[in-house]
Amino acid sequence: MNVEILAPAGGEETARIAASCGADAIYLGLDRFSARSAAENFGLDALKRTAEFCHLLGTKVYVCLNTLVKDNETEAFFDCAKEAYRCGADAILMQDIFLGRALKRRFPEITLHLSTQAGCCNEWGAKLAKECGFSRVVLARETPISEIKKISKILETEVFVQGALCASFSGQCYFSSFAGNNSGNRGRCKQPCRKKYSIDRKGFEEFAYALSPCDLALKTRVKELVDAGAVSLKIEGRLRGSEYAAAAIKYYRAALGGQEAAKSFSDLMRAYNRGDYTFGLGFGQKSFLSRKVQGHIGEKIGSLQADGFCKSDHIPDPKDGFKILRGGKEVSGAVFDQAKKARAGGFYLAANEKLKAGDEVRLTKDASLPQRVFCEKKRDVTLDIRIVPNERAKIAAGGFVYFGEPFEKAQKNPLSKEELTACFEKTDGLPFSVHFQNIELENVFAPKSLLNKLRRDFFEAYKNSLLPARPPLAERSVPPFPSREKADGRKTAIISNKAEAGADILIVKPDDYADIPDVKGFAGEKYLYLPAFFTGNDLALAEPSLKNFDGIYCEGSFGLLLAREKGLKYFAGTGNNLTNRVAVEGALSLGTAYFALSKEISAKEQDELSFSGAFVLKAGAIKVMDLCFCPFERTCKDCDKRGTYRLTDEAGRRFPLRRYRAFGDSCRFEVYNCMPLSGGGTEAGALIDRSVVLDTPPTGGHTKRSML
Repeated sequence: MNVEILAPAGGEETARIAASCGADAIYLGLDRFSARSAAENFGLDALKRTAEFCHLLGTKVYVCLNTLVKDNETEAFFDCAKEAYRCGADAILMQDIFLGRALKRRFPEITLHLSTQAGCCNEWGAKLAKECGFSRVVLARETPISEIKKISKILETEVFVQGALCASFSGQCYFSSFAGNNSGNRGRCKQPCRKKYSIDRKGFEEFAYALSPCDLALKTRVKELVDAGAVSLKIEGRLRGSEYAAAAIKYYRAALGGQEAAKSFSDLMRAYNRGDYTFGLGFGQKSFLSRKVQGHIGEKIGSLQADGFCKSDHIPDPKDGFKILRGGKEVSGAVFDQAKKARAGGFYLAANEKLKAGDEVRLTKDASLPQRVFCEKKRDVTLDIRIVPNERAKIAAGGFVYFGEPFEKAQKNPLSKEELTACFEKTDGLPFSVHFQNIELENVFAPKSLLNKLRRDFFEAYKNSLLPARPPLAERSVPPFPSREKADGRKTAIISNKAEAGADILIVKPDDYADIPDVKGFAGEKYLYLPAFFTGNDLALAEPSLKNFDGIYCEGSFGLLLAREKGLKYFAGTGNNLTNRVAVEGALSLGTAYFALSKEISAKEQDELSFSGAFVLKAGAIKVMDLCFCPFERTCKDCDKRGTYRLTDEAGRRFPLRRYRAFGDSCRFEVYNCMPLSGGGTEAGALIDRSVVLDTPPTGGHTKRSML
């Protein structure tokens, strides 16, 4: 089986370098609907140029339109996807599974990949993706090998192997949105997870990077992913530079062959390294936080002596950059001190902070890195050229033949073979390596302008002949939305241990899934809360309890297929991120009984989607992160096993941190916003979240909407 190395491209230069360095595919974002709005990104002209360049080298181009789409943006989204296809996109990456279903129905020719933001981590999510027209899923980073094997039998799987890890489960992070009014689901994440926090548990009171994971690096374990059926190995990093993309491609090409390739991994560390790496949750690594240091720390190359001398075999360059760590924490940046006389075994560093003997020296910018990792892959082109007086010029490359305008007979200074070959060795930026086989050149007069035009016209025509053919888009008609009644204003409550007075529907969210509360006495409908990260092993433990409920409430769209399979009703939770009419209609048409609208859209936008069965989070706590790991790094022996902690930032804001026992023996955690919700008077039914008890806020201390 051919396995794809998939590289990030934040801009046009990086895209070309990644293709030239041997990436099988690249992924990039457009100016709109990209989950990395801070990247350079691409306009349509740049996308067309990039797709042509990549396709000439056999590299595919995947376009990320993977943000949430508001109701008044859906037509613009469809137009954007259509234009991306016409510019050469081999696939469109999307987060909204139901919007993707509608796109596929309108334009069946477009290939769809489901973004990791959709949180696919089990076979039910994969089956739903396939039913909605997706041919590939980009799996949640937490997905274990056992689930990858099952999912890979349903449709293609793309798995992250290198790069940054989100603290929250994919698609379930609203921290940046509610704490800073910048939605990660709209590509504007400000990474509050990378800030310092203290936690009110003994040993964790000191401010640290309490939620910040190390970077992922699977190294040669990628072979296990291949054995599990993964078809694409994805390198994260559209916000990182071209040296990083090139180094990662080079390393994982070697790793696929089972080689550790220490030198290549050294280059990758120097290109970007946050926290010295982890295998991640998917491979069972429970402790993977970078609590002491944040950002790029490069590779350790030596340590300091008392006079600032770095004992190292690295040969420094004036353009190199260094970081100094002491006790695992960053002390200062540093530069090569050229003023001090060199001596054997190392070099001197200069820094703004006082350096101490024993300090660790990390190389974070290696000036020689580009020349080691950059490649220049080109496509061989062998030309036969015939130019004789008063006949159309003929240029052949393989089976392709091009005829240009005739040239006149030369009276003096005829065109030489050297001039002709020198002209055609220029490829106008195309990735061709030109060779000459037969040249038939007679006494012709060839002004430089005409010869250059012949070359440009030939290469343009030849390029177009090599580009992969694709069927033209023929837009299919879309039936109008059905008329729907407005919501009836019922009340739903998410509870962990006791019923909510006046609730019509109860959603039971246990503190311990091994001890699910008995709510048989409740007269209304009862739903069991299932988290977004849910595996086949979890179902085996949860299934005996399902008979006590009318249905399941789930934060991931996989719940729809699971409920259908078990003959239960499905309540789509806020984590389904329903933000537009197309998605709502898709969810309802596939069997959703009730749905909670996105907690990031405004009250007015929610009103426009408040049909029968709609609910809106109107009161209580606002969950902003789902953590599938222990922020205490599995210090179980000393754990006080409290249900709720306080995560405090350096501004003094306190965010509830809820611990619960998931299926099996593992603890998981949720982060809630520092203030309760003031939801307003939308027409939809009220959803109240009683998962945690919040601190009493100061006067006026409530969270408003309109984050998206």
